[in-house]
Amino acid sequence: MSDAVVTVRPARPEDYDAWLPLWLGYNAFYGREGATAPAERITRLTWSRFFEALEPMECLVAEADGRLIGLAHLIYHRNTMLEGCTCYLQDLFAAPEARGRGVGRALIEALYARAKALGAQRVYWHTHETNAQARLLYDRVAAHGGFLLYRKDL
Repeated sequence: MSDAVVTVRPARPEDYDAWLPLWLGYNAFYGREGATAPAERITRLTWSRFFEALEPMECLVAEADGRLIGLAHLIYHRNTMLEGCTCYLQDLFAAPEARGRGVGRALIEALYARAKALGAQRVYWHTHETNAQARLLYDRVAAHGGFLLYRKDL
């Protein structure tokens, strides 16, 4: 797989079985596995939203040698500071065996193009401060805004 060409495309409904291990791997990376993993109904709901016309969500997948090796989940929304919409990159993941091959960069560049084509004026995301490997890439493809994330689950 090391010299296989990486391509990025929108996910298709029939990709579910190949997407699922990536989704589970992404969640495990952030400590959401076993009892803390997303419930199957949430996983299936998330997947279905990517294909519903009225949902502002989509999934891009990276593929090499006929295998899915990465994912990017996008959510579009309005912004009080911009005329056009904003694209939030909620999830980005490359399979461990595919890391270091440009999968993350390919997904980010593809999502930039996709978001721009849909009229977005900004793409943004956040990552955990300990995600050093990903931050090396992020510092090359975007600017850190300096903001801290606060949240409260309701």
